[in-house]
Amino acid sequence: MDDRLSNLTWLRTFEAAARLLNFTETGRELGLTQTAVSLHIRSLEARLGSKLFYRAARHLELTEIGQAYALTVRQALGDISLSTSRLFGAEAAQTLTVRVPVSTSALWLAHLLPDFSARHPGINIRLVSNIWTEPDPRDDVDADVEIRLGHGDWQGVTATRLSQETIVPVCRAGEVQPQTVGDLLEGPLIHILGYEDHWARYFSAHGLPYAAHANEHARFSVDTTVAALQLVAGGGGYATVLTRFATLAIKSGMALAIAGPAMPFQQSHYLIRRDGRGPLRPECQLFEAWLAECFAAPQVD
Repeated sequence: MDDRLSNLTWLRTFEAAARLLNFTETGRELGLTQTAVSLHIRSLEARLGSKLFYRAARHLELTEIGQAYALTVRQALGDISLSTSRLFGAEAAQTLTVRVPVSTSALWLAHLLPDFSARHPGINIRLVSNIWTEPDPRDDVDADVEIRLGHGDWQGVTATRLSQETIVPVCRAGEVQPQTVGDLLEGPLIHILGYEDHWARYFSAHGLPYAAHANEHARFSVDTTVAALQLVAGGGGYATVLTRFATLAIKSGMALAIAGPAMPFQQSHYLIRRDGRGPLRPECQLFEAWLAECFAAPQVD
């Protein structure tokens, strides 16, 4: 056995610090002082012979190897906790409430959940969707795991980036495909509320003026990417959507085709942890580690 395998206390401290990126908050969650947290992390780094965090005066960031190790440790701790619960505690199935943007839920996550269930049959998933970036304050659903799409600058939460997104234009499969990006200007174009600037940004990135064509060819506006893709598949025009949504929709049999090159998207998917929450349940640790694995998987056209 590798003698660098460290004691469980250090690993629990590292997992919490990697998630919260704040030693004071980590100590509060684990019932430790900030000094004890710092000592645990330094001891772990010394044992492993590698730096896990970049430290600044008011900023903490995982190193590249720290990011990779955090996923492994979170998965391992979740497995240990869940196995302990099954063997020595109640055997009833555990339920996780997962809050996700509606398009991410319908076009991506829902297709992947059977894989999680196959790996962890004792965990039930309750999937809750919201159309807009942040949940309605009146919504009293207490989510165990929450994902948002945005810039990561929300108040009252710790946001951990899960993805680096791109967008692509899509058209109906089986029809004459656009030969150039300029052909897309002929429309009709579908706009998604909240992302009305997608087309302008896409054409601008390819040196094409869009303003002169905007009113003429923007035929439809919809409130979700789900509706946009259904419109495209029905022959309603072109839409720009996240590449991960387009590729999985095509793989799942929707009558769609990618109609142009991908372009970087300014927003990302983030794992959200609300301030003041207690330690993660083992089921949450397992689900969050699985999510990170899914988001990191290559997007194959």
